[in-house]
Amino acid sequence: MQLKFFKYHGAGNDFVILDGRIDLPALSVEQVRFLCDRRFGIGGDGLMILKPTANADFEMLYFNSDGRPGSMCGNGGRCMMRFAADLNLISGKADFLAPDGMHEAFFLPNGWVSLKMNDVSFPAQNESGDFILDTGSPHYVSFREDIKSLNVFNDGRSIRNSKPFIDKGINVNFVCIENNALHIRTYERGVEEETLSCGTGITASVIATHFSGRVNADLNSVDVKAMGGDLKVCFKKDLEKYVDVRLEGPAVKVFEGYIDL
Repeated sequence: MQLKFFKYHGAGNDFVILDGRIDLPALSVEQVRFLCDRRFGIGGDGLMILKPTANADFEMLYFNSDGRPGSMCGNGGRCMMRFAADLNLISGKADFLAPDGMHEAFFLPNGWVSLKMNDVSFPAQNESGDFILDTGSPHYVSFREDIKSLNVFNDGRSIRNSKPFIDKGINVNFVCIENNALHIRTYERGVEEETLSCGTGITASVIATHFSGRVNADLNSVDVKAMGGDLKVCFKKDLEKYVDVRLEGPAVKVFEGYIDL
């Protein structure tokens, strides 16, 4: 059968998107892997399906490129917002259901998408001085003096497959700070590679940076430079957690087409 697909990216974090308002076949793990394969399929860090739902403007189903259902994807959520607008399902803002619950999103004047994330508990710190927190997906944040020459695949995979995380996995972010801007590289579980950006990882890294006092405590937003582009995270800190957390960045349609499945 032929399957219509759409390809979007958010700062280089790319996704195959399907319109689930029409009848779609139930995709197997192998079929999702094929669609996300960069050599034999379309290519993407993940696959998403837009589904209708009675309680929101739409529902976002997310699958990692390994074919298995994934947790929240921040860049994916922003791309799904752009996709819904391209389908004329929404206009300036939307509320949608994602794997970690309800989210609100809207378009900024510069064309970026602002996505409200869930509240984030204060990070935990391990014996190595690195930080562990959940921003809809679990993240490990390690601060380094330099990340340009870092072997993200080897170092990230080593942490992701270490004893504390081997069963459920964890996304690993390597961060350095220059002029109050974060530079970040991320190894993603489920992709098992470095990705050009990771929305929940960028959010986690900004929270860990602010919590640990590495940027001015009065700041309520931090600019981020990922391998695939620029993003921004806005937030407020209360006595127990971070609230009103928003991930902001580009969401771009790349192409659409049909593929034999």
